[in-house]
Amino acid sequence: MKLSSFRLRIALLSAALAGTTLVGFGAISWFQIYNAKISRLDAELLNYLMRPTPNLPPRQEPPEFLSKGSQLSSERSRWQLYEDSLSYAYRTNTKTPIALLVLDANNKILYQSNSLTSDVEMNRLLLKRLQLIPIPPLLQREPPPPPNTNPSVQPPPFLRPRPTQLVTEQTKTAAWRIGAAKFPNVQIAIAVNLQAVDQEMATIQNIFLISIPGGLLLVAIGAWLVSGSVLRPIRQLTGVIQQVTVKGLDQRIPIGTTDVEFVELIQVFNQMLERLERSFTQASRFSGDAAHELKTPLTILQGELERTLQQVDPGSEVQQRLSNLLDEVRRLSGIMRKLLLLSLADAGKMSLYLVEVDMSELLMEMLEDVEMLAPHLSVQTDFTDGLRVQGDRDLLIQVLQNLFSNAIKYNLANGWIQIRAHQIQTTLHITIANASKDIPLSDRNRIFDRFYRGDPARTRKVEGIGLGLGLAREIARAHHGNLTLDSTSFGQTAFTLTLPMKLQN
Repeated sequence: MKLSSFRLRIALLSAALAGTTLVGFGAISWFQIYNAKISRLDAELLNYLMRPTPNLPPRQEPPEFLSKGSQLSSERSRWQLYEDSLSYAYRTNTKTPIALLVLDANNKILYQSNSLTSDVEMNRLLLKRLQLIPIPPLLQREPPPPPNTNPSVQPPPFLRPRPTQLVTEQTKTAAWRIGAAKFPNVQIAIAVNLQAVDQEMATIQNIFLISIPGGLLLVAIGAWLVSGSVLRPIRQLTGVIQQVTVKGLDQRIPIGTTDVEFVELIQVFNQMLERLERSFTQASRFSGDAAHELKTPLTILQGELERTLQQVDPGSEVQQRLSNLLDEVRRLSGIMRKLLLLSLADAGKMSLYLVEVDMSELLMEMLEDVEMLAPHLSVQTDFTDGLRVQGDRDLLIQVLQNLFSNAIKYNLANGWIQIRAHQIQTTLHITIANASKDIPLSDRNRIFDRFYRGDPARTRKVEGIGLGLGLAREIARAHHGNLTLDSTSFGQTAFTLTLPMKLQN
């Protein structure tokens, strides 16, 4: 089962929350900016629709003296100037296309932009817009203008058109903002290309697309750092828990530098460490004291049995009983010696008499014992001469004896033993494998526990009290190495002993 990271979850949730906020803010801001630009464009467009003709200088000649062609030319010039003023009003960094269509009261074209002659679709949209607007009735005149010195030229009455509704229409090439107005004698439709607005909004959109992910990244990094600071007491707890061994039970977490929310948790944890330290100290002291106290009487008892055994008649029943008693005393002495070594290992006081040990030679000696004790087993070896380490020879012999003893005791009938030893850089690896019944997973996890003997079906006929492997691993660790149970295929068991070639002081 894959576990999730609480710190990563905080960072992702913070980024998701900030992302939702930024995206919403960006979308609202984009629409607000877009609407503001369209409103400004509409205001300018309405301003031009409300005054259909530009301010031109007075004519030099009365219209009755102008020919018809001259009048048309003059009219077109007026609307050309009108369109030019529109273009000037909407001039941006890029020229904004503008379409102008002017009709008279009889729907006759008075003026149209040059672009409308080729753009049928745009022309149709402007005409459609004009058709939707009714002709306004005559309205009250504006206040009369100043007296005209030329009575033959009378300005036409100024009539306010009905306010028009501006719409956005989409053609095949672009989007246009269209407005129209009708006067009693003229109809005007104006279309302004939204290309400039779209370009500005695209720029703003690109800014949002760049800034929002950047902001999310900063939020995620900030949330990661903040959560790391918040979880610092948890990391302290984890670090102390990792050091909770017999040698590290004196570790405590200071409360003064901790947040209030974690004070109770740390207090409970420190109290637990205090109880564990007291319990381990008592247990270690008991096993060490018991081993010391029993060592002397057992030694005396063993000596007396050996001397008495030499005085009785050979082959007698008394000699047999004394031999059995001596074996049990020796076995009890071995148990006391193991308990004493374990208590020293727990206290971190296992002393090593370091010499150069030829492990190849020790393995050859163990092979001779195997051939003598279990001649029915097939033995395979794979190691070279000259594999030397720095260590305590007697303790390393005890480790190898335990491994070979287990390989013999837990082997199958007519089974086999494999011994492999090789050097990898500065570490020696010794693997001892044997044919055996499958070890259940529950036993594999506890095989190095003290006094644990595993499945009774496998250990019922095997002597031992469950101290050998635990002591062997403690000896290996005292040499800065380790002893592990390998993950092997079914039908075999393998232990690997790793030792540094040279101990570092």
